[in-house]
Amino acid sequence: MSIVRTMQKEDLFELRFLNGGALSPDGERVAYCVNKINAKADKEYSTIYLLDMTSGETLQMTNGEAIDRAPRWSPDGQSVAFISDRGNKSQLYLLPTDGGEARQLTDFKRGIGDGIAWSPDGKLIAFSAAPDADAPNLHSEPYRLDRTVYRFDGIGYLDDAVHDIYILDLADGATRQLTDDRGNNSNPRWAPDGRSVLYDANMRFDNSRAMTPDLKLVDLDGRQTVLLEDWASVENASFTPDGRRIVFVGRPDDGKPIGAKSDCYVLDIASGDIDCRTAALDVGVGGYLIMDMPIAGLKACNVLVSDDGENAFAMVQRGGTDHIYRIALSGREDCQPLTEGDCAVFPMDLRGAQLLHARSNLNSPPDVFVSDLADGSTRQLTALNDDTLAPIALPHTERLLWDSVDGAQVEGWYMKPAVGDAPYPTILYIHGGPNAAYGYGFQFDFQMLAGAGYGVLFLNHRASTGYGDDFSTAIKGDWGNLDYQDLMSGVDCAIARGLADADRLGVCGTSGGGNLSCWIIGQTDRFKAAIPHNPVANWRSFYGTSDIGIWFSVEQLGGHPHEIPEVYDRCSPITYAHRCRTPTLLVQCEIDWRCPAEQSEQFYTVLKANGCPVEMLRQPGGYHGGSTSGAINLRRAHNDAMLEWFNRYVLAG
Repeated sequence: MSIVRTMQKEDLFELRFLNGGALSPDGERVAYCVNKINAKADKEYSTIYLLDMTSGETLQMTNGEAIDRAPRWSPDGQSVAFISDRGNKSQLYLLPTDGGEARQLTDFKRGIGDGIAWSPDGKLIAFSAAPDADAPNLHSEPYRLDRTVYRFDGIGYLDDAVHDIYILDLADGATRQLTDDRGNNSNPRWAPDGRSVLYDANMRFDNSRAMTPDLKLVDLDGRQTVLLEDWASVENASFTPDGRRIVFVGRPDDGKPIGAKSDCYVLDIASGDIDCRTAALDVGVGGYLIMDMPIAGLKACNVLVSDDGENAFAMVQRGGTDHIYRIALSGREDCQPLTEGDCAVFPMDLRGAQLLHARSNLNSPPDVFVSDLADGSTRQLTALNDDTLAPIALPHTERLLWDSVDGAQVEGWYMKPAVGDAPYPTILYIHGGPNAAYGYGFQFDFQMLAGAGYGVLFLNHRASTGYGDDFSTAIKGDWGNLDYQDLMSGVDCAIARGLADADRLGVCGTSGGGNLSCWIIGQTDRFKAAIPHNPVANWRSFYGTSDIGIWFSVEQLGGHPHEIPEVYDRCSPITYAHRCRTPTLLVQCEIDWRCPAEQSEQFYTVLKANGCPVEMLRQPGGYHGGSTSGAINLRRAHNDAMLEWFNRYVLAG
């Protein structure tokens, strides 16, 4: 009798994660990068590969012992520029595609940023970097602050970390700084005439909305032009081929509640006129599903524009799917899906009719695909994890639809373990955001829990994106009401269908999911264990300590704490923490500036004071996403602790 092999926590170190790619100028080759964990070294590396689409031959271009990422082809197709930390700090390197060693091009003391771009003539490369100017050590020396937001999650203290736009001349290796304004300037994109650079300008020292960039142009003499400022959201901007227009995804500051959909817009540079091209689309452009794997390189793609400037290609989230849509940029509004199926699709590049994209589903991390827009065909170019996943019995996932307390339909999924019989011990896994969603994208935590015999219930409660504005804006000023009811009705649905064991339930989630995990155990004792990870527990202190607190709290709750103190108290899990009886393991990253450690610390203290079984796993050096994309020791500790805690309390019934 053969033994069924299920996913185990150690399998994380065997999986390979696609994290970006680009087509050669002739559209015949692909440079792509893959993340892989070296368990013995406790490090994650990223390696660049070169794939010939005609022959199918794949060559490893970098040695796999560094983080080599963001490959960008030269206009002549003879070389690839990329970013590498092989010299400790991230620097810009150049690699010939016909063989040979990579050549280091920059030597910035604090390294360079993620975005690099070739000028149209191939003579210059634009990038972002923190200036080399000497600065005090903000972690050890006294200093004064005047920024509205002075530290940011994953970055640190902004006076010591914000980037400017630079260009490098390949002829002599000289670099020139184009911006110097205390902002964080990033994601450079060349104008088609090569005379200026478009970039994202965010984290202004006087702005509380640090996450939303303005769009600016800077010419080669450093003269700046503001193209768009003070919008509620802006992302993914690109030039049209004639250089006269900018295509971007965003939402104006129009008074709509946070969570309202973003649209695709066209900005005429000369006139300043802005045309919305997706007003009739019922869901937002640019949304993406939450996945617990390194996908920053996949999310970094700007809007793709056809050679004739008539169409844009961008990601649209509908329910639990992400797909690429073709969006007409002039004339009658026209927005049509190009990809389909129960999956998550990320656009990566466009050359002529060749559309490069990544595709993931619930049982597979992303692979590289290419679609021919001329004939509609699609080919899979990589199978990064087929060998690793082949011997593993993967879970089956059942889609659930049910009516919540007010009659609103909610979508969710139940991942059933490959072994055992229903009803299963079940973990309710709650997404953060809250304006985000779960769906048909790979989640290692879900796979690991299913491999350990748990059913995993994940759903898109009120505030989730992909279901229209009424759904995604429904909890403003009312956290812990409809979102909580959606979650509980989802649990009831899974129990009624014979999937979940009502006597063996656990709950967990990160950030907003951590908030709801804390909220739930203050409202009900039906769960046997809880693991809130980097939660929001107290809105009052979050307002003053989080890097986004000063605007996010106001957007989500409807005012400042002194204006609506009753809402801050009513929506804070800390208000009800004294009632908790559920054994709780708090997981907290120590340099998380999004949901600072004091949030978990307050909740921990109240539970301790009132006799609730509680422990805290501290994650030194971890930022907000540290347990899923940070240092390997943090990820390992998170997975070990999750299984141990749920096994101790949920399996015991």
